[in-house]
Amino acid sequence: MLYNVERRVAIGAVIKACRICIDFQSERESQDIITKKDNSPVTIADFGAQAVICHELKKTFSRDPIVGEEDSSELRTEKAKILRAEILRHVNAVTPDIDEEEMLELIDSGNHCGGTGGRFWTLDPIDGTKGFLRGDQYAVALALIENGEVVLGVLGCPSLPLDVHDPNSIRGCVISAVKGQGSILELLDGGNATKVRVSFTNNAKDALFCESVESEHSSHGDSERIAKMLGVEREFIRIDSQCKYAVIARGDASIYLRLPTKKDYEEKIWDHAAGSIIVKEAGGKVTDIFGKDLDFSLGRTLFNNTGILATNGTLHNSVASSINEVFSKLE
Repeated sequence: MLYNVERRVAIGAVIKACRICIDFQSERESQDIITKKDNSPVTIADFGAQAVICHELKKTFSRDPIVGEEDSSELRTEKAKILRAEILRHVNAVTPDIDEEEMLELIDSGNHCGGTGGRFWTLDPIDGTKGFLRGDQYAVALALIENGEVVLGVLGCPSLPLDVHDPNSIRGCVISAVKGQGSILELLDGGNATKVRVSFTNNAKDALFCESVESEHSSHGDSERIAKMLGVEREFIRIDSQCKYAVIARGDASIYLRLPTKKDYEEKIWDHAAGSIIVKEAGGKVTDIFGKDLDFSLGRTLFNNTGILATNGTLHNSVASSINEVFSKLE
């Protein structure tokens, strides 16, 4: 089957990265945080997960470039010596044959610039770092892009309940999708794989909205205006990370809105590549908030798009119309 090897390797790599993240969370003293230039946090788990995934990809696809979120510049200083050793300890727990310099080189192998031609992987080692630090939702996200199109995506969601409405249900799943082959869910601890499907809701008032926890990531006020316009009666689900795409793909919610809070903000490709194909292959639809297809061929960002709209498909046009109406009134 097409992309069978890529899917298997990608799932295995994401599961290993999830193990690192779980181990880091279990050792609270290891939650060392670095603040990046854009003021976003990065933990030593982010670095470890990126190193492990790049290692797994390069073992089988040595010629494939990688667009990753992190780089090792902050780790190569003398003051980061203890930090490097801590990352390596956890990396070696799942990949014992890596030394410190190779680990740093693997992190930096995610420096590809993306673009229109050829194929490359894009990786967010921990999407939703703030959720990770709070002990809430986060995702390990990996996708394969060919000639500007996402053809494969894997989301590891270690903390996501199988029933989002029951926080006591089993937690931890991996959802993967290949173009034309549907979306498949597996438990993180193993078990039978099952196909997932978006909800069949066709009445907006019955739809469940999903959006970011952080108000700086998505305008909560605009979301509420759009929901009111649509006649939505149910409360919002607020979740960190690309777990929102997983919730849409599984049919737990029907609408995911990411409404821009800054005019000049450009979405990063690693924040949406895996989730977008998983929703599409589950029967849903993903565009920007004005109905344009997401363009992954322009480098490391979606600078030709504004915000994100993901739905079960049947509600997409009505939500997009409401978005246009709300934003036209704000201009």
